[in-house]
Amino acid sequence: MIRGREQPVRPAPFRYLAPDSLEEALSLLCEYGEEAKILAGGQSLLPLMAFRLVRPAVLIDLRNIAELGRYRLEADRLTIGSMVTHRTIELDHRVTSRCDMLAEALDVLGHAAIRNVGTVGGSLAHADPTAEWLAVALALEARVMVTGPRGTRSVAAENFATGWMASCLAPDEILTEVRLDMPGPGTGSAFEEVARRHGDFAVVGAAAAVTVADEAIEGVRIALAGAASTPIRAPRAEALLAGSVPSAQDLEAAGEAAASETDPVADLHGSEDYKRQLARVLTRRAVARAYRRALARP
Repeated sequence: MIRGREQPVRPAPFRYLAPDSLEEALSLLCEYGEEAKILAGGQSLLPLMAFRLVRPAVLIDLRNIAELGRYRLEADRLTIGSMVTHRTIELDHRVTSRCDMLAEALDVLGHAAIRNVGTVGGSLAHADPTAEWLAVALALEARVMVTGPRGTRSVAAENFATGWMASCLAPDEILTEVRLDMPGPGTGSAFEEVARRHGDFAVVGAAAAVTVADEAIEGVRIALAGAASTPIRAPRAEALLAGSVPSAQDLEAAGEAAASETDPVADLHGSEDYKRQLARVLTRRAVARAYRRALARP
């Protein structure tokens, strides 16, 4: 049998630019318009380019912009520059000890080699509905800062993703940082997901933050990944739990409510019914663990 010669997997030709300032990056983005792509780690973009599913004429690498590679924890606010790597946050115990949800999400986000290079801003901007960072941002009611030629605007996490791998970013805008309010006393959090293998994208994930007062749930936020074309909140499930000292039946009802709020897409990883079942179970588990942690943080 005669076989065709195997072709190497490589991207189409492109021009590589590495500006030293945000102003220069924005200028280049305006100059090249839709021919350009922002490179912010490349763990999602470069494989797409290698298979020629995406063919930018210009890559604008943000790695030399120092201000985008910084993060700070001040009181109850964590501000993360878009070029901060997942691993940097994962290894900072000051941060992960304040938010179990974040620690658990980072533990299952790809493999260590990916977390060493992949960036927080790159993950958010890619807007994959199964991504851990988007679900965490929703559950923590984060604000995403976006900068363009018209200035900087603040976008609520719930309004950032607009569709499957689509965001509110305009072609001439760059995601510069994300601002997260860290859980305070009386608040516990948790993250659960099911993936085919450790490090794979989630099939479905659930993030929960629970605040208690006198053992009753005073506030709860539930976010689901992989349950619709964007990450979603589960307001009906949140409303069911508000004011309760949750029993097993309450948690089961919340899981049912969360599942009813999903709009999953069947794919190779599971049917719509399977993904709804995952949303049901993972919501129950995440809320239960977050509640227990909240009781332990008076």
